[in-house]
Amino acid sequence: MNHTQLIIFITAAENHSFTKTAEQFFITQAAVTQHIQTLEASIGCELFDRRTRPVRLTPAGQAFYTDAKDIIKRMNSAAVRAKEASLGESGNLHIGFLKGYERSDLSAIARRFRRTHPNAFLTFERKSSDQLAAGLIQGTFDIIFTWDSTNLRQNPDVSWRQTDRIRLVAALYTGHPLSGRLQISRSDLRGEDILYMSPSEDFESYGDSVFFRLYQEAGFNPNILYRTSDLEVILTMVAAEEGISILPDYFTNKLAGADNLIFIPLTGEQEHEEIDAIWRTDNQNPLLTAWIEEVEG
Repeated sequence: MNHTQLIIFITAAENHSFTKTAEQFFITQAAVTQHIQTLEASIGCELFDRRTRPVRLTPAGQAFYTDAKDIIKRMNSAAVRAKEASLGESGNLHIGFLKGYERSDLSAIARRFRRTHPNAFLTFERKSSDQLAAGLIQGTFDIIFTWDSTNLRQNPDVSWRQTDRIRLVAALYTGHPLSGRLQISRSDLRGEDILYMSPSEDFESYGDSVFFRLYQEAGFNPNILYRTSDLEVILTMVAAEEGISILPDYFTNKLAGADNLIFIPLTGEQEHEEIDAIWRTDNQNPLLTAWIEEVEG
């Protein structure tokens, strides 16, 4: 049984004629008969009642006709999927992103990508910066979106593009003495109880050292009341008036009207995070190239 035999069988069944089928495929009627006979021999039963004019399917032929149509449909779909995969139009793309970055434009990028690659399957994981870096190096992720708190950009095996330059904001409860300000400097936070948002899980990453240097340049060491990489926990604690925090505004800019929370921009050229898209240079996933083009576009 092969593709040609199935196509000729289906066509003959729909035409109720071997002659018309031969004309349709520009072959002889004898060739059509030979294909049908070979198919019947491989199945072990007659598919056409040749005693009638026009020819009709036998009960076995009627049952086989439905399955044959389905087989051809699946074969065609398989061929299309293989073609799409070769062109980078289908397959899987595993994307990691920094905790809180789900509130950015990442979902909008994914929607645009899905419109041009409807057969691609995108999976996402929300992690801390050190988990993202490890996952990328180990091949868990095709691409990650992260603040480079681990110096990952220095790795010769990766490529990267900056996708966002995010300002930092002070997260305060509404009754805080500084809550009426239009902007705040880091030095204004001297003596405050800080709920510290770390980009990493161990709180001793390159990124943590950058944040602490900013406090020191502001003239003081922060009073760290609590540390976590979970931004939702920090917001809950700020709203409960346990302390204040500094957060990236990709996480806060869609939280207008949040209960007992207010977000005020920090002044200063260094009060920002640079979010990078980072991927392994040896990654051969064709969808990765398409995704990078979408991000850059």
